[in-house]
Amino acid sequence: MDITSATASGADPEIGVTIGVDPAVIPYGTIVLINGKEYVAQDTGNYTGNHIDILCESEAAAQRLGTYKTKVYIKSKEGK
Repeated sequence: MDITSATASGADPEIGVTIGVDPAVIPYGTIVLINGKEYVAQDTGNYTGNHIDILCESEAAAQRLGTYKTKVYIKSKEGK
């Protein structure tokens, strides 16, 4: 998989850490908990609102993860 050299926030993307978000809903740098795992809002995509995209190592891995609804907890916001 070809991973870009930088995310929309300027951070280096990390598989299993970087998530794409609508920055108007979840600001860049925010750490969130999804199913007990920490992720960092560092990128965006072609979506708005309550949608999160987890960076995976491949398209096949993303398809295995699939699309689902779950609770997301804000652990901390950038600068706090």
